[in-house]
Amino acid sequence: MDSLADLDRRIAGCRACPRLVDWREEVARTKRAAFADETYWGRPVPGFGPQDAPLLIVGLAPAAHGGNRTGRMFTGDRSGDVLYQALYDIGLASQPTSVSADDGLELYGVRVTAPVHCAPPANKPTPGERDTCRPWLVQELRLLRPTLRAVVVLGAFGWQAALPAFAEAGWSVPRPRPAFAHGVRVPLDGLDLFGCFHVSQRNTFTGRLTPAMLRDVLRTAAGAAGLPLK
Repeated sequence: MDSLADLDRRIAGCRACPRLVDWREEVARTKRAAFADETYWGRPVPGFGPQDAPLLIVGLAPAAHGGNRTGRMFTGDRSGDVLYQALYDIGLASQPTSVSADDGLELYGVRVTAPVHCAPPANKPTPGERDTCRPWLVQELRLLRPTLRAVVVLGAFGWQAALPAFAEAGWSVPRPRPAFAHGVRVPLDGLDLFGCFHVSQRNTFTGRLTPAMLRDVLRTAAGAAGLPLK
């Protein structure tokens, strides 16, 4: 795979995990009442953002009625509302909302991806599904390596999936592997890895992750990546 565009096309055609294939396609058929008139994407959701991004954001997996419906990471659900609002607030997104794949949103120097590209039941991929999907993330990291300077990983699941992927992609990951924590910063061969609580509804509704906390991590990571901010 010579480009992220080629990688994205291949991800969108993946059928490697039977449970996830069945679930994402069932959700796309039955739909949610609020989206009954829409045609769901119903496939693996590739990363979103420029191919020369110095900053990468790694989530968990697409939401059943978010990315699995719209075909774009963190698009069409409340987690995406929180993330893209924060990116807009610090000058890294062209607009504060992300509602559909054709809504005109642009990211500036930022790419968004996930260690699992299919929507899982109950938002919980199995370890085996995570590991089966890892080669896609490894290849994405390799393609981004010439420009990549900082990564924000959202949540402990993403952290556990990302560290082995960085090792496979050629970065030296410390042993023992660093533990996940909000605000943790780990240097990896010219790249800074940051931990951040996931932008899940549970975290944002309870105040475990506030908009200010999210902006602080994103600002610090963007600074490490050399991106200009508001």
